[in-house]
Amino acid sequence: MLYFDKTFDEPQYNLACDEFLVDFCRQNGGIECLRFWEPRNYFVVLGYGNTPEDEIFVDECRRLNIPILKRVSGGGCVLQGPGCLNYALILKIENHPEISTIPDTNRFVMNKNCKILSEVLNANVKVSGITDLTINDKKFSGNAQRRYKDYVLYHGTFLINFDISLMEKILKIPKRQPCYRKNRTHSEFLTNLGISTELIKEKMKIAWEATIPLTELDTSSFINLAKNRLITET
Repeated sequence: MLYFDKTFDEPQYNLACDEFLVDFCRQNGGIECLRFWEPRNYFVVLGYGNTPEDEIFVDECRRLNIPILKRVSGGGCVLQGPGCLNYALILKIENHPEISTIPDTNRFVMNKNCKILSEVLNANVKVSGITDLTINDKKFSGNAQRRYKDYVLYHGTFLINFDISLMEKILKIPKRQPCYRKNRTHSEFLTNLGISTELIKEKMKIAWEATIPLTELDTSSFINLAKNRLITET
């Protein structure tokens, strides 16, 4: 498996890169990839089926000049920025009998990531809801997938040292939420890990057997994908 540790300046390019890597893997002999990136600026990301007015305080986004984007996968709306670590797994379906369906894929990836983080934190990490990772009933990671005929794109975020209080200003309490949330505010529901991102990356690379470095991609190859991810620059 390849690993690609690269953050682009613009958030829409980071979202587009996850999508592009599916084609890249397909066109290069059916390989697989684990990618990491760490946002430099704040931005909102909607799940594929979300609308801004339902999920976000749009006027506050405009006031704070926080752009709104939409990812290719489902799931809820998130605020991202400095203090987040993002990963993406590009997995070839025929290589993994465990990912033949959506629920199977969730179990396979989440259980493996749960084990990795339990070892990193030396703590009792749990899979909560469907695709959340929690510690002491507080969420520190949300995840989502997009399925193609031959590949699965599975990606998510770890809160490391993120300004959770900013979420109160930007994100509405979701109407659809896992039972374990119990309508808690963002500050009550979320937690930071406060550990080294390098430690998480190294442990994930080992667990997913991502041993081949990919050093660079040509951003011109996914410029149109990037344009499609950006809803508004506010």
